[in-house]
Amino acid sequence: QVQLMESGGGSVQAGGSLRLTCEASLYTFSRNCFAWFRQAPGAEPEGVASISGGGSTYYSDSVKGRFTISQDNGKNTGNGKNTVYLEMSSLGPEDTAMYYCAADYVTLQDCARLSTIATTLRNYRGQGTQVTVSS
Repeated sequence: QVQLMESGGGSVQAGGSLRLTCEASLYTFSRNCFAWFRQAPGAEPEGVASISGGGSTYYSDSVKGRFTISQDNGKNTGNGKNTVYLEMSSLGPEDTAMYYCAADYVTLQDCARLSTIATTLRNYRGQGTQVTVSS
């Protein structure tokens, strides 16, 4: 069973930055849509960013201009593994949540639809990495 593993979370002050990393456990793992979604305690999952196999990126309004999703197919990671990043800047307390990486084969429309991405990409997802932003 392929696993996705997130890392890079932590505690930062408001205005700070973090880079989250999502790495697949299998060298040959690839899907045509990777996404990051987050879930705060007591809240529904919120899709924040996604990237298609063709490199198109999509962002929720709440993170647009502050977060950047990118993908490395293994050529530059040094370990040959498909890796997806989420660069987060200008963080605020409202960004505090558990952040999850997910992936699957879906249509481009579904990859772009961040409102449902957390349920659409249900077959492959990681255990999450906690991001805490203090004011």
